[in-house]
Amino acid sequence: QAQLVDSGGGLVQAGGSLRLSCRASGSAFAISTMGWYRQAPGKQRELVAHISTAGSTYYADSVKGRFAISRDNAKNTVYLQMNSLKPDDTAVYYCNLDPPPGTDYEAAWGQGTQVTVSS
Repeated sequence: QAQLVDSGGGLVQAGGSLRLSCRASGSAFAISTMGWYRQAPGKQRELVAHISTAGSTYYADSVKGRFAISRDNAKNTVYLQMNSLKPDDTAVYYCNLDPPPGTDYEAAWGQGTQVTVSS
């Protein structure tokens, strides 16, 4: 099973930027859709963005135009560039690996990285 390591979170003022990274071990990365989710205190985990193996992207309405997801298959890494951050973006951000059906690979989650945006 793939192991995912999230990094890049921190404390930033509103309007600032952060870039999250998630490195995956193993061979599942190249054939998997990769996503970023977040969970704020007292709220359910929600999808922020995902990127397919072909590079197609999806963004939640709340982050469109501010966040950008990308992937580097040579480095088994997915990124989330977050600009114009708002206090409402404060959450623990989790990387997700979603392999295609019909393979022996299992979905995996990173350990999470805290993003705190101060007003």
